[in-house]
Amino acid sequence: MKWCRIEVDGAPAFGIVEGTDVALLDAPPYEPHRRTGKKVALKSVKLLPPVMPYNFYAAGINFRDHIAWASERLGTPLKVPAQADIGYRSPNALVGSGAEIVIPKDSPGPVHFEGELVAVVGKKARNLTEANALSCIAGYTLGNDLSERSFQKSDRTLWRAKNTDTFKPMGPVVVDGIDPLKQQITVRVNGKEASSYNTSGAIFSLPHYIARMSAYVTLWPGDVIWLGCDGATLPALEPGDLVEVVNDAIGVLANRVVRA
Repeated sequence: MKWCRIEVDGAPAFGIVEGTDVALLDAPPYEPHRRTGKKVALKSVKLLPPVMPYNFYAAGINFRDHIAWASERLGTPLKVPAQADIGYRSPNALVGSGAEIVIPKDSPGPVHFEGELVAVVGKKARNLTEANALSCIAGYTLGNDLSERSFQKSDRTLWRAKNTDTFKPMGPVVVDGIDPLKQQITVRVNGKEASSYNTSGAIFSLPHYIARMSAYVTLWPGDVIWLGCDGATLPALEPGDLVEVVNDAIGVLANRVVRA
């Protein structure tokens, strides 16, 4: 199944993607729901983030080539993590495909993309094992984890660098039935491939993260887990750039960059 969250008559609505149309639902697809009997053309709707999560988790440093690139860029040694640790992001930064990424006017830059696979939780879960961890996942979407590197260096936390409004595009749709350990994620900037990697290269798998997380925290329907990226995240983004995160099964998450 492929589903999305869209704006209908000024309000958010969930729907199942059926060819070129969206069949509207009265509730999220991972909860008890019914079809409303209404359909809208997919090309005519405003795409919203597929969910607005209670909790927004981010795997962070989870690919070796990205660690090596960050170490070289920063001029400091970065080690492969010894355990799967999770970070947090703020839902205020979420926007859908087609929305603008707004760089703050006082941003010195650079601003980098990070194209990622995102898991959407569909069931309340606690104390899962790696063997049954994926049973709580409703499907997968794409995310672009924008980072303002000057803010990242100067602030004690990542509150601006990662969580500025519009810095977390997510979408365009959610799909189920795909293997999160075998997905090719490609980023294009102005139509040119800038990054491409396979999630099979992750240091820690999604089932491992879920098992570790759910030993301590309850996962709730609508929560999201962003799974990190690999390799260099260049070029730095400039106003006017179109950045796209691409996956064959999910589609294209596309956003234009502007400056406030």
